[in-house]
This record gives sequence, structure tokens and C-alpha cells, in this order.
Amino acid sequence: MIDTIADLINRINNAKGASHKTLELPYSNPKLAILAVLKKEGYIADFTDQKEAKTIVINLDGAPRVFKKINRLSRPGRRFYVNSRNIPRPKGGYGIVVISTPKGILSGEVARKNHVGGEVMCEVY
Repeated sequence: MIDTIADLINRINNAKGASHKTLELPYSNPKLAILAVLKKEGYIADFTDQKEAKTIVINLDGAPRVFKKINRLSRPGRRFYVNSRNIPRPKGGYGIVVISTPKGILSGEVARKNHVGGEVMCEVY
């Protein structure tokens, strides 16, 4: 698989649409960082990494905030980079943007406060 982040986003959207309570997917460090941002912002309830089994289990049931969809903005064929002043806001003003910065993978608000830009990975609304 070429784009593992797009796979993560598609699996979360499909599981949410099918009203699944948990989701299991292959392990990778960028996925863990994105899931940590989603958990911190309240869009997923919890996740556990099982390195020996090389899987990540996501608990979607009981999350404090509800999201409609997660969109992938930057792709392998078309990267989308911004500086800290041009970090986009999600559609409708509700939600977050996930950005890969030199300081790690952060939400858009945290990246704005730290004055760092980077690759805009996805938006949650």
C-alpha cells in the first residue's frame, strides 16, 4: 500500500458510517501520531497499539466529540504545505486540521500557537 494515511482515514470513515464500536488496522508510527491528535481533541475514545501483533485497535464508541467526516488534503501526488499564518480552518468553522510539522504531528490550533507550519495531512469536521 502506498498511502497508509489515506487507508487510516478511509477505515475510520467506513467504520463510523457502519456504526462499528472498534476498528483494527496495521501498525505504523505516523498513524499513532494522528490518532493521538484525534484522541486529544476528543474525536476518538481511545486507541491501543499492539507492537507484537503489529496492529492498532481504535475504540470509536464513547468519544466526547462527534465528527461527520475526515478528509485527506495532502496526497503523495500532490503535497499541501502551509506556513503558520496560512493554516486552513475546517469547513464551517467546526473541527480540526492535522498538520505534520518539524515539532511532530499537531492539530492546526497547536501549530498556530507554536508558529510552525508544515504539511496539511487531513481535516476533521
